[in-house]
Amino acid sequence: MFKVQSSNQNLEPGTRNPEPGTRNSEPGTLNSKRRERGFTLLELAVVVVIFGVLWTVLLNRLNYYQELAEKAAMESTLRTIKTGLQIRLAELIIANRQAEAGKLETEDPVRWLDDKPSNYAGSYRDPPERGAWYFDARERQLVYVVNTGNRLELDTASAPKEIRFRARLLKDRLQIGGAGVEGVTGITLAPVHPYRWSQAARRAILA
Repeated sequence: MFKVQSSNQNLEPGTRNPEPGTRNSEPGTLNSKRRERGFTLLELAVVVVIFGVLWTVLLNRLNYYQELAEKAAMESTLRTIKTGLQIRLAELIIANRQAEAGKLETEDPVRWLDDKPSNYAGSYRDPPERGAWYFDARERQLVYVVNTGNRLELDTASAPKEIRFRARLLKDRLQIGGAGVEGVTGITLAPVHPYRWSQAARRAILA
């Protein structure tokens, strides 16, 4: 006489086999274990995808704010150097030495600062250090070597990117003793080539 072996004998202890034709989702059954395992893998995949997207957005924002901070620091240093030039020009005018003002267009403007910028590296050299200021004596230009510049637009190609400035005297016709005389009225640091940081990238990141 044959014995019918119960299928429950091959199951793990504590696991019940559902009746044929039914879907048992009670804890401890085979169906529930398969479904729990499937949901876990799906949830893990979703978490990985979400984490990857968030990490990419975070890196883009971080890079943007780092570049924004570099831009602000560069402009602050540029204003300081320009102020030093203007003070030196005022000293020459007060001392009635306007004839010497032309030298300000060819000399290193950083020399007129009592405290030089911490990232001022002196005479320009090749290759330059990123994030540093230089004076190119041959071209008579003040040079800032951009550290990142992913969103910086320049009309000239250079690697790494460089923003160059040249000292320019501001002149105007002055009336002295009834006669018109061209005189120096100020000095500025003008960019050699136009440049700008892209605002479109900013809107895309902050959207």
